[in-house]
This record gives sequence, structure tokens and C-alpha cells, in this order.
Amino acid sequence: MKITLLSIGKTEEKYIKEGIDIYLNRLKHYIKFEIVELPELKNTKHLSQDLQKKKEAEMLFKHIANTDYVVLLDERGTEFNSLSFSDFLNKRMVASTQNLLFVIGGPYGFDVSVYERANAKISLSKLTFSHQMVRLFFVEQVYRAFTILKGEPYHHQ
Repeated sequence: MKITLLSIGKTEEKYIKEGIDIYLNRLKHYIKFEIVELPELKNTKHLSQDLQKKKEAEMLFKHIANTDYVVLLDERGTEFNSLSFSDFLNKRMVASTQNLLFVIGGPYGFDVSVYERANAKISLSKLTFSHQMVRLFFVEQVYRAFTILKGEPYHHQ
């Protein structure tokens, strides 16, 4: 299985990039993991939120294959603790999912077409985080999940 994190916008803060790189390096020992960052839309002042979400959806769909298992990182998604998230990943591996694609949308969320394509929605927290921070938190949680699955001492109960 391969895990891809697809997001609108780039990670610009150096300290966040460094944190993400730490966990990406650690993840190499467990799974193939890729981050795909799409550019933010330009000149959006005169675009409605719905039109902005539609244009972002068009960009996202260029990176979503028919065979991908698509999980939206969305505030209205299912909340997991670290153990249940590791179980979620394990179930996807057992189901022979080839590409597990997690998606972070733009500032206004997702277009309805993206919701319709999604196989699942996950919320990382009821709190609101910047999109850059979400990337770091997500990569750390994927790493944590694999250490749980392998019985390694990173996660403490």
C-alpha cells in the first residue's frame, strides 16, 4: 500500500517543513508515503466560495485515480484516537488498498463533487488548525499508527 497526502497550498514555514521531513524520513521504514502539494488559486478576491471550491476540485481530480481510496481530512469527519486510526490504516492494508489518498482542501473546504467521490472523512480534531500545521500533525499520526501496528514503544498508553 502507498499513502499519499494531497493538499491545496504549500508548506512554507521552515520549522513545519523540518518537522514533516523528520516524520517522512521515519515513515520510509514502514510504507511508501508521498506528499503532493497543489498551488493555491490566484486572484480569488472576486470568486465566490463555491466557485473557488469548484476550481480546487478540478485540480484535485487531476490527482485522484479511480482506484484510489479517498479520505478527506474534514472537520465533519470521524474522529479517531491514535489506536483507532492505526486500526483504520491496518484495515485498509488488509483490504489490499493500493493507494490510500488523504486530501486537505482549500480554505473553504471541499466542493460537493469531492465529497461525493470520497470513501471516508476523518477529522483530526474539533479545533481548527492552519493547513500547514495539519500536514505536520497528520504525518506524525501516520508514523505513530505504524509504530502502534509494529508494537514499537513510540506510543504510550
